[in-house]
Amino acid sequence: MRAFLNALYTVAGWLAALCLVAIAVLVGLQVLGRIADGLMRLAGYPPYGFLVAGLAEIAGYLLAIASLFALAPTLRAGAHVRVIILLSALSEPIRRIFEMGVLAFAAVFSAYMTWHIGRLAYDSWQFNEVSYGLVPLPLAWPQACMTAGLAILTIALIDEFFITATRGRPTYRGVEEQIALGREG
Repeated sequence: MRAFLNALYTVAGWLAALCLVAIAVLVGLQVLGRIADGLMRLAGYPPYGFLVAGLAEIAGYLLAIASLFALAPTLRAGAHVRVIILLSALSEPIRRIFEMGVLAFAAVFSAYMTWHIGRLAYDSWQFNEVSYGLVPLPLAWPQACMTAGLAILTIALIDEFFITATRGRPTYRGVEEQIALGREG
């Protein structure tokens, strides 16, 4: 089970990275198209008018998807913003209880968000809703991807809760200690 969960978090991280690469490629194509149009204008030719249709909209969807797919691997890597100063002031048993409470609350909240975004995706699919931009994209696609990212985060939070309950400390604590010692990498 541990190998499966670690693979799931790794795949989520790669999917987030692919979304960011897709944004960079699309924006790069748009910039190169504008440069080509400018050079054509300078050479006395009419500009071609190269355009990545719906770029802002597509990039927005990809960014939202990337952000949600990146949440679980970021949690496991100890890179989420937490109040470490407060946590370090607590005794170990109190800190464990506090972290378990926060993980439980976060898991419940994440599950709630997963459920409702999933319902939104289902409704969008059922009613064939499309975006209002230049390119009418089916809204169910990005919403389903967002649901998957949140579902993976929910799994990661539940996983961390049980790791903390059984081992006494979450996996991200080891990364915290490495950062405090100046050995992050």
